[in-house]
Amino acid sequence: MAQREFEIRSSLQLLRWIGWAQRKAAEDWIRERGITFEQGFVLGYLAEEPGAKQRDIAHMTRTTAASVSSMLQGLERRGLIERRTEEGDERSKRVYATEAGAELIAGFDDAMLAADEEILSPLTDAERDQLETLLTKITAALPEVERP
Repeated sequence: MAQREFEIRSSLQLLRWIGWAQRKAAEDWIRERGITFEQGFVLGYLAEEPGAKQRDIAHMTRTTAASVSSMLQGLERRGLIERRTEEGDERSKRVYATEAGAELIAGFDDAMLAADEEILSPLTDAERDQLETLLTKITAALPEVERP
């Protein structure tokens, strides 16, 4: 039993290492654009969800409204986002990526696909299929992740 526990722990450590390689590729790509990982994440979210409310961004990023406000101020100063008040409710602001913000983050998905391809390059097509089957089996048994 102890040997099997070590194998499981070792396999999960390998998965964490792969996750680290993916995150590093993402951070490097974003850092080259002069923004933080968190700012890149928010810009990507706004490109997908234009007009999100600040409180929704705070919930999605699992951070405080004050932290989000500070981050948005920095992005706004750089002309990467704009905040607009809703008509009839001056307290409710919607956030939009500007054209410059959307252009800055454009290409991220392609860069991540290229990183994934590099990470998986040692595997044959059959091995990739087998890996996907095994990972799908594992993740199907996990509890659902709460989506913000």
